[in-house]
Amino acid sequence: MRNAFKNVLEIFKGERSIKKAVSAADPAVLSFFGLYPTASNIEVTPSIAMQVPAVFCAVGTISGKVGDLPAKLFDRKTREAIKDHDGYKLIHDEANAFTSASELRQQLTRDALLTGHGFAEVVRSFDGRPLELNRLNPHSVQCNEYDDGTPYYIVSSKNGGQVRFDFTDILHIAAPDGSPVVKAREAIALTIAFERHIASLFANGGRPSGVILSPKVIDQDGKKNLASSWFSSHSGNRAGGTAILDEGMDYRPLSTTLADAQFAENRLEQIREIARAFNIPPTMIFELSRGTWSNVAELNQQFLTMTLKPWLTRWAWAYARCLLTPEERARFYVEFVTEDIVSTDEVARSTAFSNYRSMGAMTANDVRAKLNMPPISGGDDNANPYTTSNSAGPVTAPQESAQ
Repeated sequence: MRNAFKNVLEIFKGERSIKKAVSAADPAVLSFFGLYPTASNIEVTPSIAMQVPAVFCAVGTISGKVGDLPAKLFDRKTREAIKDHDGYKLIHDEANAFTSASELRQQLTRDALLTGHGFAEVVRSFDGRPLELNRLNPHSVQCNEYDDGTPYYIVSSKNGGQVRFDFTDILHIAAPDGSPVVKAREAIALTIAFERHIASLFANGGRPSGVILSPKVIDQDGKKNLASSWFSSHSGNRAGGTAILDEGMDYRPLSTTLADAQFAENRLEQIREIARAFNIPPTMIFELSRGTWSNVAELNQQFLTMTLKPWLTRWAWAYARCLLTPEERARFYVEFVTEDIVSTDEVARSTAFSNYRSMGAMTANDVRAKLNMPPISGGDDNANPYTTSNSAGPVTAPQESAQ
């Protein structure tokens, strides 16, 4: 938003005596109003993009899973959840009186996917403690920087006023590499073009085009009357009825099919293109032509590693920046519990932990830390727990009593 606003200012910049004509179709002007030009001349906005099923599914899958995964505040030393901290409730339970923490993460992630940025205001008490997180319309927030690079935010209110906020008072989630809707607008526009073309093909009952052959020469007016009569009798609700042709005429439908035109494959390829733009496995948006039972677990791991991790990292830092002081950030950290995503591969995971324990590479507390569990007494021993030995020393024969 800040760059688009700056570009618009540069367009209108100049001396008072110079009049510069600006086209309403200029890309900088269009991007300022949330419109992004495409080569196909199809308008792409966040709302229009969400009408594409692949985009709708990708946005819902990513934002929904980011919201569903539980986030907690942990102590760096003990690995225990810090439930008595003011920020824990905002991270794990509820963002405000009418929005859960999960719902807020879903909303802001969705904003970032569609527009590039998601924002929430941090409401604090008189002594600076965080009390609430309230979502802000991303179009009402401007991101700026001081001369030293420190960010600050200008939020426009409904009454036309503006308020300046420090970077610690705005929870800011930026999409990795920008909004996929903006970056992939050409692919989305092409998908819309395919949908429109297929919709027009299936109009009038989905009947293929055909030709009417006549043994006699028909003048131009006769052709128009024949076409008008045919469409009025065999289109719309009347499609599929019995046709009656006069004077030896014959109707021959064209044999072109969707398969011949490779429409089906082209539609699948556009779904894959959108999946690439959102950095999500195609199977996650129900493009299952290449999905098998054997690779589902691997795709889940890929979804976590390649798609969700960048979002979770940004969320963890945004929480820490706004809800923790610099001193608290040295003691505490925010982490998401992701075990349910890779639960299908739990056997392999437990086998790996077991091997690490037996070779002495990890202690019991090391394993518990990986599972976000607090340490236990005696859990720092590297001894192999799967073997037993007699530590009482060698057995000696009893001495005979003196006679």
